[in-house]
Amino acid sequence: MRALYKPEAAPGLVMTERPDPVPTEDEVLIRVLRTGICGTDLHIRRWDDWAASAVTAPLVPGHEFCGEVVEVGPAVRDVAVGDLVSGEGHIVCGTCRNCRAGRRQMCIRTRGLGVQRDGAFAELLTLPGANVWVHHGPVDPEVGAMFDPLGNAVHTALAFPVVGEDVLVTGCGPIGLMAIAVARHAGARFVVGTDVSANRLAMATDMGADLAVDVRGTATQTPADVVRGAQHTLGMREGFDVGFEMSGAPSALPSMVANMNHGGRIAMLGLPSSAIAVDWGLVVTHMLTVKGIYGREMFETWQTMSSMLQSSSTLRDRIGSLVTERFPARQWERAFDAAATADGGKVVIDWTEI
Repeated sequence: MRALYKPEAAPGLVMTERPDPVPTEDEVLIRVLRTGICGTDLHIRRWDDWAASAVTAPLVPGHEFCGEVVEVGPAVRDVAVGDLVSGEGHIVCGTCRNCRAGRRQMCIRTRGLGVQRDGAFAELLTLPGANVWVHHGPVDPEVGAMFDPLGNAVHTALAFPVVGEDVLVTGCGPIGLMAIAVARHAGARFVVGTDVSANRLAMATDMGADLAVDVRGTATQTPADVVRGAQHTLGMREGFDVGFEMSGAPSALPSMVANMNHGGRIAMLGLPSSAIAVDWGLVVTHMLTVKGIYGREMFETWQTMSSMLQSSSTLRDRIGSLVTERFPARQWERAFDAAATADGGKVVIDWTEI
């Protein structure tokens, strides 16, 4: 099969021939149709400090995918040849305390598809049957390839009740944009998105944000001041009730903390690249809750996002519109370069065009 491959622990990827994977008795073999490029994949290509510490090379990366089942191991249930599927990329041990308690997303021995085992940037991949999500209704393969990041967005956006609440979303990358759409769908009163990309701020408005705010600031205005101005524009008399920190930017969490109402709740998905200085005095005196989010709930989040897409044409259209660039697999370098600009929506690779 053709695959994007990292042959050694060093920068770069190569498109090359690799042996077809062979499923074990509890795995399925999937012919990949589409893959999405994630920030994790960009780290792996660059081979930065995070990748060097977390990734096992040699490796076929990639974990956001949609494909068709071509073989099913004898121990797999409820998955059939021909099924259109996506997959949960966190492969858990099943025996740690959290796994045994049903909190599989908190497994202490998680192995990541495309991180610690060969992933989806290939014509074929294997995945444990328990990790396969079957699309029982019609789903565009490009949307199916976004189910992994959509799960992150849904898990973050529904970490706290948002009905009638005022929501601040810092970071309008693809997952932040999805979270805006989900918060709007779920009944938030006001939704404000912040970023430094004009294109992504325009997309935030398309996703349903009431305001999309450029927080680059000035010599006299910090990002926190800019967000405070947005509150006044909307006529908000108090701070935000719920925050989704999606960017990992050093200024984002301090700005969010400074603009939360007393008793506010923050769901934090963005991974900081370095330590962040937070006014923990405000966290205490304003009685804020900060919750870390990593991945999705297995598999309640998958059920929730499937149901939401099935029940709302508006949400389906908004999520589908986030695919802004498509490339055949043979143009994978262009695809990665487009994703690295951090100035648009989701970049998808078509594996039916090698």
